[in-house]
Amino acid sequence: MRRRQASASLDAPGDTATAQPGAGSRGSNACCFCWCCCCSCSCLTVRNQEQRPTRATHELRINFPPCEESPAPTLEEVSAWARSFDNLMVTPAGRNAFRQFLRTEFSEENMLFWMACEELKKEANKNIIEEKARIIYEDYISILSPKEVSLDSRVREIINRNMGEPSPHIFDDAQLQIYTLMHRDSYPRFMNSAVYKDLLQSLSEKSAEA
Repeated sequence: MRRRQASASLDAPGDTATAQPGAGSRGSNACCFCWCCCCSCSCLTVRNQEQRPTRATHELRINFPPCEESPAPTLEEVSAWARSFDNLMVTPAGRNAFRQFLRTEFSEENMLFWMACEELKKEANKNIIEEKARIIYEDYISILSPKEVSLDSRVREIINRNMGEPSPHIFDDAQLQIYTLMHRDSYPRFMNSAVYKDLLQSLSEKSAEA
């Protein structure tokens, strides 16, 4: 009788110990210790929800105005784009092609900001200057805008200080900084992109057929 009770008392803890790890392992797998890619993991759901604003931001960034109206570029013009960034930026067709490439890199706002600054420089009416400067600031300088361009703190401080009485050249330092950024960073990649190479090849073939 004593042997049976002793055997039963030894077996009971063993059963409990066997059950506890199972419960513990299920508990630890419920969140960040889960290394599988199961859809039911709660931490994956949270991460997906946290990533949604980023995707929404990218959707906002593609809502830009249409490209400039311009005649189709010639082979000579497109070939000249490869010789200098200035040659690319001086023609509407060049800016449109470059914008198409920048859009693929989610940096089209750089070109639009530069163009908006060029338009502002043409204005002489004080009221129009103030209105356009405010729009440019809200669209491309404000940290709340999805189209904000990348500027250093010194340039931002100058702009903020002068927004009380903006001039047509209030964004000159910022415009130069963005122009330099596009020249050094995006332009080399554009010259090696399918956007440029396909256009150059198409015009070359048309020229050969003629």
